[in-house]
Amino acid sequence: MMEASSVGIVRPFTEVFDEPLSLACGHVLDHYELAVETYGELNTNKHNAVLICHALSGNHHAAGRYEATDKNPGWWDLLIGPGKPIDTRRFFVVAVNNLGGCHGSTGPLSVNPDTGRLWGPDFPPVQVTDWVEAQRRLGERLGIEQWAAVIGGSLGGMQALQWAVEYPSNLRHCVALAAAPKLTAQNIAFNEIARQAILTDPEWHEGHYTTQQAIPSRGLALARMVGHLTYMSADGMSDKFGRELREGSFQTDAEQEVVFQVESYLRYQGGQFSTRFDANTYVLMTRALDYFDMASAFRGDLTAAVGAIEARCLLIAFSSDWRFSPTRSREIVDALLCAGKCPTYAEIETDGGHDAFLLDDTYYIELFAAWMRQVDV
Repeated sequence: MMEASSVGIVRPFTEVFDEPLSLACGHVLDHYELAVETYGELNTNKHNAVLICHALSGNHHAAGRYEATDKNPGWWDLLIGPGKPIDTRRFFVVAVNNLGGCHGSTGPLSVNPDTGRLWGPDFPPVQVTDWVEAQRRLGERLGIEQWAAVIGGSLGGMQALQWAVEYPSNLRHCVALAAAPKLTAQNIAFNEIARQAILTDPEWHEGHYTTQQAIPSRGLALARMVGHLTYMSADGMSDKFGRELREGSFQTDAEQEVVFQVESYLRYQGGQFSTRFDANTYVLMTRALDYFDMASAFRGDLTAAVGAIEARCLLIAFSSDWRFSPTRSREIVDALLCAGKCPTYAEIETDGGHDAFLLDDTYYIELFAAWMRQVDV
């Protein structure tokens, strides 16, 4: 077998849509754009396409690099490429930045054609069903009538599940990693705390911070710190940081207010995030996550919701993920079984927490690769 390698240098592109899109909230987008990357080649029967759905802070840059000197590759480069589980020698992989995103797709940083100004906080609230519809239209634009697989982790996994429920004949496989049928009250509460960090930042300006040449960077950094903390496990944090002190922690320098390594790490993560992500987008994305409910159109009956699914389903959960615990994945598995389906379920033992679907775990990678090898193209 060829050794796994990178997809190499990649180039994003933009697909422009002038067909009106009716959103779940009732607003109609007459025009919108989607930022996209693709890897591999679409085969002659157009049967080998795989859609990658990103999580809360993800985007369309899932694999490869824009320049050879880029420090980091796309966010899922671990799994996408020649010889990797999502093998680009076999699959044509499509990754898209969701509507409302801040990396090229139409969202709060785009111009509202009705006002000539940036949408900002006035961008209409979007839901997972809106993303799935936009992705379906993108597939049609690319000549794809049926996806070999729709794959995602966390909020991306919820999109994959919504695809299977809403368009059962348009995908043959559904892979949902570290997902849930809907959020718990605790999860919604964590998202609200993160939003409040942003909304109470003095530089928020009711969401119109761009017109004030301001950025609510402190609030956005705090929001990211809260989120990042919940995506890790207690054991994982202990293994990585323990109670290690920063070098010179007891010096009298004012900078030494940051004493522990874990404090330094969280502040660094928050600071970096505030320079690359838009605050209005973060608020919009977390609310979309809160609103998601697979069974909402079926009077809360999850078994009825999954009843029409035709795709073969793989659900993977991670033992230390307390934000989207394995119990939530098993709820979906139980509903599928009750509906007469035959899902495949695996629970990976790891201390990687919710972020484990992004990490290099041998058993997880091998299991994922084995599943993808049996996807017909």
